[in-house]
Amino acid sequence: MQIDASGYLDKACFIRSPNFDERPAGHPVNLLVIHNISLPPNEFGGDGVIELFTNRINPDVHPYYQNLINLKVSTHFFIRRDGRVIQFVPCNKRAWHAGKSCWQGKTHCNDFSIGVELEGCDTLPFTDLQYSALTTLTLALQKAYPITGIAGHSDISPDRKTDPGPYFDWASYRASL
Repeated sequence: MQIDASGYLDKACFIRSPNFDERPAGHPVNLLVIHNISLPPNEFGGDGVIELFTNRINPDVHPYYQNLINLKVSTHFFIRRDGRVIQFVPCNKRAWHAGKSCWQGKTHCNDFSIGVELEGCDTLPFTDLQYSALTTLTLALQKAYPITGIAGHSDISPDRKTDPGPYFDWASYRASL
């Protein structure tokens, strides 16, 4: 896998999200933020996540989707349970994945981070295929950007978020790098 000069991953399926903007000047991309997501909650394989990140979520499909009306969020990458990687926002742009956040004294983590969502939840382990894809993606990102930090969403927004959750195997992931 390689990231080109425009911030696109050569091995990803690209589905454009409208939810991004320019990164502010003077903020090198040096943080990778790992999340988990499933829509509907705790269900895998559907198009809910894609629909959320492309502003096409249908609130009538599932009661939980009522909470998502008018929500404008995105991520750079989404790794499905089978290891397939979908990219929504070029890495050179600011995706809207972190929300109110702080890392090592710096706020607004979207300004200097890349977001990776794993299809999953806080109550189940991730798949070996996801870890393999995440490792390969992380190495490509580290080659393209001065990534010095890797954190969970819970690390940068501890009062609001729990992901990637207790089943994310940090030790194994870090050892794979």
